[in-house]
Amino acid sequence: MVPVNQGGGGVDDFGLPPGARDEYLQGARDQLGAIAELAERLVAAGDDTAAIEALRRDAHRLRGSAGSFGFPQASVVAAELEAATTQWLEHPGNGSAGNRGQEARAFVRRLAAALFTKQGAPPRIDIAPAPPPASPDLPAADVPEVIVVEDDPTLAELLTFGLEARGYRFVHYRNGREALDALRELETHGQTPLLLLDVDLPALDGYSIFEALKEECPGKFRVVFTTVHGSESEQLRGLEAGALDYMVKPMSLRVALEKIRRWVGR
Repeated sequence: MVPVNQGGGGVDDFGLPPGARDEYLQGARDQLGAIAELAERLVAAGDDTAAIEALRRDAHRLRGSAGSFGFPQASVVAAELEAATTQWLEHPGNGSAGNRGQEARAFVRRLAAALFTKQGAPPRIDIAPAPPPASPDLPAADVPEVIVVEDDPTLAELLTFGLEARGYRFVHYRNGREALDALRELETHGQTPLLLLDVDLPALDGYSIFEALKEECPGKFRVVFTTVHGSESEQLRGLEAGALDYMVKPMSLRVALEKIRRWVGR
């Protein structure tokens, strides 16, 4: 769990709550251990599709979170591993299956180097505190200003820290189906909450949620898609569908909060 600073929003040189990177690395060690075990399964059987799919999921999650915690090279390596496992799933029994275990082992070594080699802090980017609302009339107390739909608990807790530090009213959902049901029922009292909507969700993907909301309650939310898939075609797909913007993971917390400030208006 990402620690939440209770003393006024202190951050480290990466714009993160104190101790967050160390705690992230503790979890990353466990995640890397699981990836290493999957690599050994592929050494034994390169066409083990269950192991390949589990490896793809772990790589996808690491790709989306590592850079947000100050490990951009780990996100790059994880993206390469995700691409490799996707190809393996498309061709599970081809002639290269016997090499997959060794390839996976090489990815494990590269991920370990990217995560656990000491790195310097990036140039500091100071973002001014959010200004007070222009009007003393606040929205209804039960209407969130920001709604986060994100299944990665590490990223969700990072955003939670930032939103709490800025004093936003917000809610978080991890499951696509649960989120859609709740969003349908949410009374916004004339407000238009900002919806940070992950594309890759369990149960129901972000695009399907967006289409359902547009059909059933158009204009109720301002939607920003979040995803590791940052290609031009993916971003255009979201923008042409009517989204406000597109935020690519891994994301800098400071940059994300500055964007949220502009989108929310405070």
